[in-house]
Amino acid sequence: MEYIKAIEKGLLNHIKSKRIITYDDQMQVFFNPEPSDPKMNELTKELKVSFNKDTPKSYFNSVDKKYSELPSSIYQSAIKDGKYIGSDIWEFFKNKVKDYCIKDDRRNILFILTDGYMYHENTRFDEKKENSYKTSYLTTKLIKANNLITSGFKETIEKNGYGFVKANEDLKNLEVIVLGINPEKGNPFEEAVIKEYWKNWFKEMKIKNYQIKSADLPSNLEPVILKAITGK
Repeated sequence: MEYIKAIEKGLLNHIKSKRIITYDDQMQVFFNPEPSDPKMNELTKELKVSFNKDTPKSYFNSVDKKYSELPSSIYQSAIKDGKYIGSDIWEFFKNKVKDYCIKDDRRNILFILTDGYMYHENTRFDEKKENSYKTSYLTTKLIKANNLITSGFKETIEKNGYGFVKANEDLKNLEVIVLGINPEKGNPFEEAVIKEYWKNWFKEMKIKNYQIKSADLPSNLEPVILKAITGK
């Protein structure tokens, strides 16, 4: 949840560095699937914020307060609920990313907070062809089953056509930053395999500008986030 705060901090710093007349920014938080608890949905709506040239200075403080308090409330509510079974990233890219995250004539930046593994019971499937084996998921078990446990994992991926099933076409107007890659212990190449899957997936969907970052202290990632937001 501190990553969300770091992203908000980066956006506010970027907006404050611009001339007021050029303010035209917004930020929003998505959970997919949406939590079943209506209270959580209401809290998530509170995190949709917009800035324009008429935005008063006091609004910045209210946004800062929201992003300091609400994400942890949402997280605690999700844990207490016990029914939230994780995010469905593949389905989000398939059915929602264009509607939710891409506006014409705008810079569109999507931050994904994930440990890097992808799995949801509602969209678990694979596509086997003569020269490829694509899946909508990635787990430690699959990495082991595909024998991606040696320094030659890239060649193995290429030779067998391993990877995620392509979820969308032509997302060139979207920039993506993945934060929080955190592999399970036991395979020294696990982290690199995870990043390779994501990288190849983004390339297939024509995402040109992307970054895939390992789990780290939010304070260490703040410069990375600010640089991504400013585009400098």
